Amino acid sequence: MPSPYDDELHLLCLFPQDAALKGLKIRHDASPDMVAAAERLHTKGLTTLPDGGYLTALGREAADHAHQLNGLMHAPLAMTGS
Repeated sequence: MPSPYDDELHLLCLFPQDAALKGLKIRHDASPDMVAAAERLHTKGLTTLPDGGYLTALGREAADHAHQLNGLMHAPLAMTGS
């Protein structure tokens, strides 16, 4: 069963890593899960608006970690030599 954190991580990964001045707008027709995730990110102080906006300094740090984790989870399995 997916966790609410999955949606938050997904949203954090949608913010571009290289552009601090690019934000997101969660549209009115987005899924209720995405709307709720955006609101939670705002409540946690990671975004400037409850429907997206820009990342705060803490949000940029969280997004950097989310991008790193996403990269690790999608990397090919390393050969162990066993």
